[in-house]
Parts: sequence; C-alpha cells; structure tokens
Amino acid sequence: MGHVENEITPFLKARRAALDPAELGLPEGVARRRVRGLRREEVAQLAGVSVDYYTRIEQGRAPAISDSVLDAVARALRLTPVEHAYLRNITLPRRRAGDGALVCTEGTEARPRVRPEIQELLDAMDDTVPAIVYGPATDMLAWNRIAGRLSFDFDALPETELNAAWLIFLHPGARALYPAWEEMAEETVASLRAEIGRHPDQARVHRVICELRERSEEFRRYWEAQGVLDRNHGTKRILNPEVGELVLTYEAFPLPNDAGQRLCTFTAPKGSETERRLRALTERVGASVA
Repeated sequence: MGHVENEITPFLKARRAALDPAELGLPEGVARRRVRGLRREEVAQLAGVSVDYYTRIEQGRAPAISDSVLDAVARALRLTPVEHAYLRNITLPRRRAGDGALVCTEGTEARPRVRPEIQELLDAMDDTVPAIVYGPATDMLAWNRIAGRLSFDFDALPETELNAAWLIFLHPGARALYPAWEEMAEETVASLRAEIGRHPDQARVHRVICELRERSEEFRRYWEAQGVLDRNHGTKRILNPEVGELVLTYEAFPLPNDAGQRLCTFTAPKGSETERRLRALTERVGASVA
C-alpha cells in the first residue's frame, strides 16, 4: 500500500467497452474494430464535445468539468443514475488526491461510535427483527443479538474482521454461508465503488478497498469490472448453521444524524418457513444468554 491510482480512466473505458455500437446506430467504419465497444471519437460525438476534450476527461487530465458536459457524457455512455452520480463524484476537483484517485496508505482509524439511542432501537427489535448498523466501508458497528447469529457469530469475531466485505472475501466460511456468494460478492464490490464516490475523503473506505485488492483475487476481478451499485433493499439467502436456510428481505436506512451510518433490517414474510426459522433462532439465542 502507499500509492495512488486514477479511477476515472478505467471506469470510462469499461463503460465504453460495455456498449454495442450497432444498438446505438453507429456504423462499423472503414477499418474493422480492434476492441469491443465505442471508440473515444464516438463517445465525443454522442456527447457533443471535441475528441481532445473527451480524451482529457477519460485520462483524468481535465481539471474542471461542467455539470452539463458530465451529463452529456453520462447520456452518451448510457450510465445508470448511480453510475452517473459516481462519475460526478470522482471528477470533483475537491477530491483529496485531486484527480479522481484511489489512495492506498497504511494506518488505522477509530471506528465511528453508534449513539446509545440507536443501540436501544436495535435492542428493542431483538425478539422480532434482526438489525445491524453499518458504517463506512461496510464496517459492522452495532447489532442486536439475533442479527449477531444470522450468519457469522459477530460477538466471537475480532474487531478487525467486523466488516461485511472482509468477511465475504477473506473469511474461509463465507461461501458455505451464502449460496449466492458470487452475486453477493459482485454487489458488495459495486457498493464499495459507489461509496468511494460519495466519500472520496474517507480514509477507511480507501483502506478496505486497498486491502481487499491486495489479498483477494476475486475482489480484484470484480473491482476491475467497474460496476457501481447503491442498493438499499433486496433479498439475501443465508445457510444459517443452527436453523437452516433463511431467505430474508433487507432494507437499509441512512441515519441522517450519523454520517456514513446505515441501519439495516432483515425480515421474512408472515407464515413463511424463514419466519418460523427466525423464531427458532431467537429462542436459541435467548436460551444461550439466559
């Protein structure tokens, strides 16, 4: 660690490569395409800017880019709203590296504190709704008892491993717990990319990404795919070692007074097998602390 990498260039290159020129009505041209996707010239044409200017944007050499130009590039590359927001974030001149970069440095940061009122809320949901508070870079900051036993035993983990991305990519038991591991891994990396766009000065986010890139070949593969995702609801499948498979719906709620923290709840439809198994797990957890 201890280096800086431009994130603008690989992102825009990947988005160019993902587009089919034929679907956009672009001709093959005189010479056959040597690479898949759009050429820089074609993106510049679709965005209504000069080839030289687009090239400088893609190479991270454009010091100040107007919102209108970024909007035009986003339309040309068919970016999703989340990808568009990410592009805006990584091209902001106020980034700490100044050029849309991932900064890898050594060091540690204190974990954010969860307010006592939030912990009280977690505890109040303990018998019915598993809930976790996540901090920057998917750090797990607080949870209620039932959430602490959904997958890994959080209370038995050292603080250095209380990070969702770290557990997915580096814990040897992760694949056994998550039947849809590939999908979860891809979404986790894409969410981290979105987060580094939202919080470019958050050293903890940089640190987690850099460590995982260094230690996990799978993480590197997903990171290089340049996916961006900001998912705050969905479904998660867990093979709980105590009660069997759980199919849970999750919702993530930003805590407006606690920067970078999200409250994530897990529920199951009434009358479902997962609801029954959650009740059984709650009883087991209660008996173990009685």
